[in-house]
Amino acid sequence: MAITIGDTNITQEIIDKYTSQGYWTGETLADYLDRAVKYYPDKTAVVDKKERVTYRELDVIATRVALGFLEYGIKKGDVVSVQLPNWNEFVYTHLALSKIGAVTNPIIPYYRQKELRYILGLAESVALVIPSEFRRFDYTSMIPDISPEVPSLKHVFVVGDSVPQGAISFKELTEKRWEEKYTDDYIKKLRPEGTDVDLILFSSGTEAEPKGVLHTHNSQIYVNKTVTRILGLSSVDVVLVPSPVSHGTGLQWGVRQAIMLGAKFVLQETWNAKEACRLIEEEKCSYVFAATPFVDDLIKFEEVSEYDLGSLRIFACAGAPIPRELGRQAETKLGCKLVPSYGATEHFVSTCCYPSDPPEKIYGSDGCAIPGVEVAIFDDNGRQLPVGETGELAVRGPSVAGGYYKRPELTKKTFTEEGWQFTGDLAVMDEDGYIRIVGRKKDVIIRGGFNISPTEIEDLLYTHPKIRSVAIVGMPDDRLGERSCAYIIPEDGETVTLEEVVSFLREKKIATQKLPERVEIVKELPMTASGKVQKYILRKDIARKVREEKEEKA
Repeated sequence: MAITIGDTNITQEIIDKYTSQGYWTGETLADYLDRAVKYYPDKTAVVDKKERVTYRELDVIATRVALGFLEYGIKKGDVVSVQLPNWNEFVYTHLALSKIGAVTNPIIPYYRQKELRYILGLAESVALVIPSEFRRFDYTSMIPDISPEVPSLKHVFVVGDSVPQGAISFKELTEKRWEEKYTDDYIKKLRPEGTDVDLILFSSGTEAEPKGVLHTHNSQIYVNKTVTRILGLSSVDVVLVPSPVSHGTGLQWGVRQAIMLGAKFVLQETWNAKEACRLIEEEKCSYVFAATPFVDDLIKFEEVSEYDLGSLRIFACAGAPIPRELGRQAETKLGCKLVPSYGATEHFVSTCCYPSDPPEKIYGSDGCAIPGVEVAIFDDNGRQLPVGETGELAVRGPSVAGGYYKRPELTKKTFTEEGWQFTGDLAVMDEDGYIRIVGRKKDVIIRGGFNISPTEIEDLLYTHPKIRSVAIVGMPDDRLGERSCAYIIPEDGETVTLEEVVSFLREKKIATQKLPERVEIVKELPMTASGKVQKYILRKDIARKVREEKEEKA
């Protein structure tokens, strides 16, 4: 079933409002590609590990793929799921679908049959684009398990040399001269409207079940243009894309933002600090937008000083709470400006610092509302809170999505009739309108009626010399309801005890109730693609351990 504006909660009143205010222009990504081809035809557009493609070549290939999709019966509003790593083929596919008004559904490469059955089934995808193999996994082996349970799925396109019977080689789309059957302006006649749904992006999941977020051309173009102006980016910038393009961060702030600028963008296939340094040095990358763990890894990469990172100007950071110390270290160790921002799949970016902001804002906030967007803090009763009080952050404006696909009750709960999208994040606002994210509403630990914000404790422990990363979660307790447990990744060769953690925090003069009462040492934390810790997994883990320990004592 094709997705239309009727599947969203976007009303004509909303369309008229944001159009009259100039926020929604009706432009599409294909319009910006046309502009880049006009002004920078022979400029390198995109680089991956296999090839370099100019803007002229990018347009030719994307048009060819679009016509190929049409030949296979894919039409406006149809959903095509794309489970590709940071390869050029993802870019070709997304541009092709945008050209013909079809809907891109990016899927994280590490998802397997269970997740694919759910996502493809809910989205009623008509086609799937997958690699034949990536990171030693045979993606085509999933097809027999998925196809019978997703009756809408008509075609599977495979990137790579091993294409099973019944699937279609992606090379057919890129190499066959479909354009010889059509007039030069055929694709132009299929141009979608700005209000058409362009993207169904499933939230990467700090909760167990992902939600299909619906975005139009308008909501994406608006937020890309606005953040570009705030950060002072232009066509001369070179964008490094280390975040998965199958996630909002890599797609919006890597692929789409670069194309709208007419800038070169460099796709890093898999994240590795050493490879990132090499790419920045060789490609002269000047801008990166990625989550906190990415910049953290760069800062802690022992060989970082051996690379020339002088071209790197801005590292915009979002997707997870930013330890305040990180901003200072980014400037001293990487020589770039760390620019905090706040966003989510439902609105991409709603607050952002300006590079010219004073240090206390850069190091102590997650930015102020971007032009056109409103942010406010509410209590549990829906009362808007004054400056300095902590509550749930809500966002309203032209960047906000059109709800969750086929989840009317959840959409109604999250997106109010007044236009507010309640984020589930706890925040506090200062007198200048700058916010600070202090945690997830569901992550708050209630110890004997005392509310504990994990982010506050995590920020402090981040400065401990022996701790590489930390996540604080609540563990069940018969008497107090919950107590705090710290999951810690120590620095290489180090050990960290509960006694050391408590002693360190006592020196910071925090309330005794906030002190962790258990430490779990781990090698890694469960993360989403955007760099958020999946705390629900840790809560399940510690609840299981507490339960098993009680059973052993019984």
